[in-house]
Amino acid sequence: MRRVPEVKWAQRQDKVFITVQLPDAKNAKVNLEPEGVFSFSASAGAENHLYELKLELFDKVNVEESKINVGVRSIFCIVEKAEKGWWKKLLRGDGKTPHYVKVDWDKWVDEDEDNGAGDLDLGGMDFSNFGGMGGDDGMGGFEDSDDEVSKPQQEVRKAGDTNQEEEGEDKSDAGITEGKTEAAQST
Repeated sequence: MRRVPEVKWAQRQDKVFITVQLPDAKNAKVNLEPEGVFSFSASAGAENHLYELKLELFDKVNVEESKINVGVRSIFCIVEKAEKGWWKKLLRGDGKTPHYVKVDWDKWVDEDEDNGAGDLDLGGMDFSNFGGMGGDDGMGGFEDSDDEVSKPQQEVRKAGDTNQEEEGEDKSDAGITEGKTEAAQST
C-alpha cells in the first residue's frame, strides 16, 4: 500500500521551501525536474512502509541552484524558481490542494514583507545543490556533516550499509541513476 508523507511549503519571490515530513526515512530519493516536477520516495516506520509523492509545481524551477538537506525528521528542499515572482499556489492546475500539502507558517512571509535573502534562519543546515555538478562525469564528493546532503546522481548510504562493499562494487559509481537525486538519511 502506497502512503503519502505530509508536505509543508512556503515561498519567497525567488524560491520555494518544501519540507517532506517523514521521521526516520530510509533510502530517501528526491528528484526535481526543470519543468517543476518534484518526486519523493522513501520507506519509514517499524514495518518499512513505502511513502511516495509526486508534485507538479506551479511553474518551472532551476534545478542547478536548488538545494536539499536530508535530516533525521524531514527532508528540506530549497527550490529556486526559474523566474522570480510570487506563485498563486504551490501546485499547477485548478484542482483542490491535496490534504497532505500544508502551508509552513514558520517559514511563510507575505509578498509585501519579503526582504530577500537572509530572512530565514536555517539553523546551520548544510545544503548541497541538486545540480551544478560540473565536469562531464556528473560525479562529486560527499559533504561531511551531521546531516548527509545529496547531490544529483548520487546515493548517500546509511552508515553500516555493507551491501555495496560485500559485492565488491566501486563506491564512486554507487547509486547512479539517470536524472535522479537519491539520498538516505544519516544516523
